[in-house]
Amino acid sequence: MIPIKPAEYEKLKNYIKENYGINLGREKQPLVVGRLGTTLAQLGFATFSDYYEYIVSDTSGEAAVRLIDKISTNHTYFMREPEHFEFYRNALLPYWESSIKDRDLRVWSAGCSSGEEPYTLAMLNADYFSGQPNRWDTGLLATDISTQALAKAISGAYPATSVEKLPPDWVRKYFRPHGPEYVVCDNIKNNVTIRRFNLMEDRFPFKRRFHAIFCRNVMIYFDEATRSKLIQRFYENLEPGGYLFIGHTETIARGSSGFAYVRPAVYRKD
Repeated sequence: MIPIKPAEYEKLKNYIKENYGINLGREKQPLVVGRLGTTLAQLGFATFSDYYEYIVSDTSGEAAVRLIDKISTNHTYFMREPEHFEFYRNALLPYWESSIKDRDLRVWSAGCSSGEEPYTLAMLNADYFSGQPNRWDTGLLATDISTQALAKAISGAYPATSVEKLPPDWVRKYFRPHGPEYVVCDNIKNNVTIRRFNLMEDRFPFKRRFHAIFCRNVMIYFDEATRSKLIQRFYENLEPGGYLFIGHTETIARGSSGFAYVRPAVYRKD
């Protein structure tokens, strides 16, 4: 395995933090070396300095994409933190049904990983609004920085073990068996727009604000300054009274962001 010098790790760590917000401590050095070792060998680099220069000089951006695919952690599953989905179904959908006059429900899954979160939300929407005489637009936006995770989300194909925690009627209605996998049906997939997006972008290019943003278990990889800046951007991109869902290990300081605490890991824009 190619060793990494302290100065090389600092340069690479700072590049990742500056461009993607991910804050890698010194304890993550073995993980970084392990994840990137094969990449360096495939590219024919003998040192991490050579690899770093390759990344920063690559005008196509492909080298940086490959780097973040290796470094980012994409662990999720259907019905993760189920209390959020219960609150969404039982409290928010009825509230929005009565309060959104143009019937355009806008939800963003920011950091969607391999797609389980936005597809769960799409199935909740489909269940709730099925049979409605007045059609609703319930299309979701799902974004992530990892092209590998997004490829999985776009395919919508998951092993049988992944759908075991879903209601059996969902599996029957919203998936089709395909060999050893279950594939999300088109009526659900077509309601989820999947895009690559970096949450560190200077400007969020959305024309309309969202009624809810899910950004769960993403900000644990950011430092406090980066988290605060991102939370402010979420605030600006939510409708008044909109909801922000974060991971249960994450918190927002009360009184410092404009968000009001609703329940664990759920906040509302006042």
